[in-house]
Amino acid sequence: MKNKQIFLRMVLLHWCLLWLLFPLSSRTQKLPTRDEELFQMQIRDKAFFHDSSVIPDGAEISSYLFRDTPKRYFFVVEEDNTPLSVTVTPCDAPLEWKLSLQELPEDTSGEGSGDLEPLEQQKQQIINEEGTELFSYKGNDVEYFISSSSPSGLYQLDLLSTEKDTHFKVYATTTPESDQPYPELPYDPRVDVTSLGRTTVTLAWKPSPTASLLKQPIQYCVVINKEHNFKSLCAVEAKLSADDAFMMAPKPGLDFSPFDFAHFGFPSDNSGKERSFQAKPSPKLGRHVYSRPKVDIQKICIGNKNIFTVSDLKPDTQYYFDVFVVNINSNMSTAYVGTFARTKEEAKQKTVELKDGKVTDVFVKRKGAKFLRFAPVSSHQKVTFFIHSCLDAVQIQVRRDGKLLLSQNVEGIQQFQLRGKPKAKYLIRLKGNKKGASMLKILATTRPTKQSFPSLPEDTRIKAFDKLRTCSSATVAWLGTQERNKFCIYKKEVDDNYNEDQKRREQNQCLGPDIRKKSEKVLCKYFHSQNLQKAVTTETIKGLQPGKSYLLDVYVIGHGGHSVKYQSKVVKTRKFC
Repeated sequence: MKNKQIFLRMVLLHWCLLWLLFPLSSRTQKLPTRDEELFQMQIRDKAFFHDSSVIPDGAEISSYLFRDTPKRYFFVVEEDNTPLSVTVTPCDAPLEWKLSLQELPEDTSGEGSGDLEPLEQQKQQIINEEGTELFSYKGNDVEYFISSSSPSGLYQLDLLSTEKDTHFKVYATTTPESDQPYPELPYDPRVDVTSLGRTTVTLAWKPSPTASLLKQPIQYCVVINKEHNFKSLCAVEAKLSADDAFMMAPKPGLDFSPFDFAHFGFPSDNSGKERSFQAKPSPKLGRHVYSRPKVDIQKICIGNKNIFTVSDLKPDTQYYFDVFVVNINSNMSTAYVGTFARTKEEAKQKTVELKDGKVTDVFVKRKGAKFLRFAPVSSHQKVTFFIHSCLDAVQIQVRRDGKLLLSQNVEGIQQFQLRGKPKAKYLIRLKGNKKGASMLKILATTRPTKQSFPSLPEDTRIKAFDKLRTCSSATVAWLGTQERNKFCIYKKEVDDNYNEDQKRREQNQCLGPDIRKKSEKVLCKYFHSQNLQKAVTTETIKGLQPGKSYLLDVYVIGHGGHSVKYQSKVVKTRKFC
């Protein structure tokens, strides 16, 4: 009798899902199945998912959202205690999405006979119930919901874009351990600049374990642009397709197939081919050529090499570099932590003009020099310089009308305040060291109260209390200032051999908490104290594993959004308690 009830329960579930989707299609559709042979046949048949709001098990789907027009998908879990993973990838705009579980109606009648209730009554019960919300997110990160044991039922995914029409991808599976469609990142997922020229930049990164350990075929794709780093290859493809001529977006209310819109940010057969910065459509005789905006972005897929030299760049220009590892079998990708660099300037030294109160990114080559000029437009009593050295230390010299006022090495973030002079002009010389290139952010202002850098204490170390360590927690403290700031603390498990030398070699300290995984975030808090001796806060990080080492980072975020990271701290939990 119990088996019969389960069977009838699943029949009802499938019937209700088909009933919900009936207005979307003019013909009956089968539900996706995890039977591998049948699944592969279905996934090859594009018509199977045409006009469908069913998410197939184990396949990534691509679709399109109109602004302020919500979209709903359904996913079936057939048995209790089933693993479930749902991943949503926004492409070119933030998304709001939530996952809900629609509980099934009771499959027994009031007399306990085991007979199903009338179909109309059960159908109305499913439609009327809102379901239980399991997860929600708002933003443009690649975010996921994962559960090792999920109940059977009808899962509902609702998506909304409030900014603009956009693209997105969804992947759902009940076998996350065996699928592993997204390539893994190495322990150190950063992209490093190993060589810099006037028109070339050489990049290097550590190989993905997907190739070395799992023996799956992968390729790397390098993306270069002048605006910002990308969080997903989907966002890159959407940007590349933005200038494809005369593509009409599907109109709201009309059914369309996500497989048919290759030019709306979805991978096409030639998506991996190189695109030149100067690429222009070739005019044909007798055909009118329409002008369209250039997409100043380049995507190059290079196979399984983990070093690449970008060429044909402009001198003295800042570029952003991203690397994506792509699983060739599934065509699904994962983003490395991107970087940025400024190409070397021409032989003639160029002086960069600093604007009052505006943060400027500066790249100084190894043993090289960079000159900046600051000319306040109004009379002033003081000038404040804020320097944040992202990589190795850099030497700064400041001259006012030719007179040397300051000469000092800068490491981390430092602030210098100089006496002003009417109509004075300041020349700043930044000199790189012998170890390697330097990357920094600099701000000059005559109004230090309105600057965007957060104030920092003299000591930016994180202190760990050894006596308060347990097998599952660690207690740390750090100093604040008299100014109220926002502090965010992050944790990441590291190998036992992660030492102080490795921490000192951490590059690009200007990268903020936005590049960290959501799962690494512990908490954010505000605090300050007018008494500097009391401007200290403590936190206990819980949920740690016994005998494991963790890298702890504290970010202080200023009013202008600029973040500065405290000195990293490695703590190890007790193995036995």
